[in-house]
Amino acid sequence: MKLKLARMNTLFMRLFALALFSLLASHALTLMLIFGVFHRQHHVQAGRPPGFGMVMGIGVELLAVVCVAWFAAKIIARPIQQLSSAAAELGGNVDRAPLQEAGPIEARQAARAFNRMQSRLREQLAARGRFLAAVSHDLRTPLTRIRLRVERIAADETVLMLRADVAEMTTMLDATLDYLRGEAQVEPCVMLDIHSLVVSMAEDYAEQGFAIGTSGSVSPMPAHPNSLRRALSNLIENALRYGKQANVECTERTEGVTITVRDHGPGIPECELQAVFEPFYRLELSRNKGTGGVGLGLSIAREAIHRHGGALSLSNAIGGGLVASIFLPRSNSVTEA
Repeated sequence: MKLKLARMNTLFMRLFALALFSLLASHALTLMLIFGVFHRQHHVQAGRPPGFGMVMGIGVELLAVVCVAWFAAKIIARPIQQLSSAAAELGGNVDRAPLQEAGPIEARQAARAFNRMQSRLREQLAARGRFLAAVSHDLRTPLTRIRLRVERIAADETVLMLRADVAEMTTMLDATLDYLRGEAQVEPCVMLDIHSLVVSMAEDYAEQGFAIGTSGSVSPMPAHPNSLRRALSNLIENALRYGKQANVECTERTEGVTITVRDHGPGIPECELQAVFEPFYRLELSRNKGTGGVGLGLSIAREAIHRHGGALSLSNAIGGGLVASIFLPRSNSVTEA
């Protein structure tokens, strides 16, 4: 009950209640005066109660008052509702369409300020991406020279460690460039058979000797093929790396599609289920150079799913293992990646 009341505590409902109360109060006072001064004397003298026509007239008047209050509150609250919705959407999609600058002066000013803020955010993110990409690219040259020089040195324990360090740095640079390319990539949205994509990817991994299975079925939906493939690939590879096997299940829902990737590995501590989505964040158990990743796989996957207007979450499975759940809504929230 409290939750329902909290959901009704909106600007629209407040404006509607205020307008309705004002109109009803004014009409009630008017009717009281009319009934008290004129109709009461008339009906007492005539010896009959108020007629049905008067009751119908009052009912029609009340209905008109309610309709006027409803539409007045809706018109007044619409710009604020649009701004609130746009602000909530901006957190997950900075490339969303700009607000329409229409309506009263205050609404146009607010929409214009919001669009300027969104434009600045896009410019800052693009500049950050270009800077990081340039730095990562420029680091390749000295790193390549170091690798070539190390290869000429006679192999011993120190040289092997240097080679491993160089290989790790190269992997990190490659992953960073892939991450930044994924952010900047422009990919059209097409109707995609997600089930066929999952089955095809599973067959590729199975041919390489990995234990992977699929289940479920979903109907085609709008998506970015390469972006979604990259997200699924990162999740499946994490499952195979830490759990030695993976199962991918597709589930059709009324509001969208759910894809889960389940493994039977050690899982993740509950306190770190959100932290692992941060770029370059790695669990202590995954810092082994032979098994641990760079720390960008989950970040890339989450960004790709966000571009679809969806969500990616992690949870520890009952009985052990990790479950990565992707939800993709069947709406027009898919943006140009």
